[in-house]
Amino acid sequence: MMEGRIMQIEPQTRPVPDFTAMLRAVSRTFALGIENLPRTLREAITLAYLMFRVSDFLEDNATMPADRKVQLLRLWARVLDGEVDPADLVARLASDELNPDDPEAIVARQADTILLHLRRLPEEVQQIVRDEVRETSIGMARWQERGPLVVNEDDLDDYMFEVAGRVGYMLTDIFAWYAAPIRQLRDELMPLAREFGLALQTVNVIRGLRGDYERGWIFVPQSYCAQIGLNPPDLFKPENFDRAMQVVNKLADKAERHLELGLSYIKKIPRRYHRVRMFCVWPLFFAARTLAISRGTRSVLESEAKISREEVRQIILDTNRWGWSNTWLDQYYQTLRAG
Repeated sequence: MMEGRIMQIEPQTRPVPDFTAMLRAVSRTFALGIENLPRTLREAITLAYLMFRVSDFLEDNATMPADRKVQLLRLWARVLDGEVDPADLVARLASDELNPDDPEAIVARQADTILLHLRRLPEEVQQIVRDEVRETSIGMARWQERGPLVVNEDDLDDYMFEVAGRVGYMLTDIFAWYAAPIRQLRDELMPLAREFGLALQTVNVIRGLRGDYERGWIFVPQSYCAQIGLNPPDLFKPENFDRAMQVVNKLADKAERHLELGLSYIKKIPRRYHRVRMFCVWPLFFAARTLAISRGTRSVLESEAKISREEVRQIILDTNRWGWSNTWLDQYYQTLRAG
């Protein structure tokens, strides 16, 4: 460990958590893909995903004031830099009045144990994960300081890159570490990795419009709303729903542009790495189907658009069987987006 950095001591008083169970509790969808990966990747990406969820919890928590979130996100970044003992973050979270049954809070309170197990991975992988989780935490803190103001599409892309595009970078670097043929494609994959992250996050913005509004955030650019003569909060007034759907559809068009580039990312991964391809295919195709049921549907402004478990199961079955073919992936994507 570098001189001057805090030595991280192994926790002795708590049993080792079941990281797979934690993963399933916070994201069953991503757990499906992670659990299907080869063992080496599965362990690394499980821990990486849980570390990103620590950041997500600190940003999304509905009970913490913004200044508290900024403080904890920056503390988490310092932990990842090795400047602060992770037990300090855990202790501060223990002092907050958090729902003890909230899976996200449970993950955050295990940050020190997750980091401990990360240190058992190859140093290169550790550094990849630490760097991107640190940067996303700093980016989230910057947005919490700025407040819920998304002026234009560039603002939206900046936010989405911090919370999702960096995940694409991290995964690409881990894939490149794992497989030399993917490593040779890294320079081609990186720009598409950002688009992949923006694709999933744009669909998340659409799917979570109502929930975000209720917690005080509207991720719809003001410039989009101005084009139809509305302010962002007006989108959720029943008398404006018809005009508001024009804005939703504009977001959907944006999501489709990112999704198509995300599909290009997948098709560049050599077919011999089928499980890596499926790890990427499933969330992208779930997002494509979610987008299809969100278009032109007023209920997306009133609740949350979700695809059924049966649709999830069918997508997994179909892609596992035929997803080695790029031509088939193109055709199936078009089928999903058409609804």
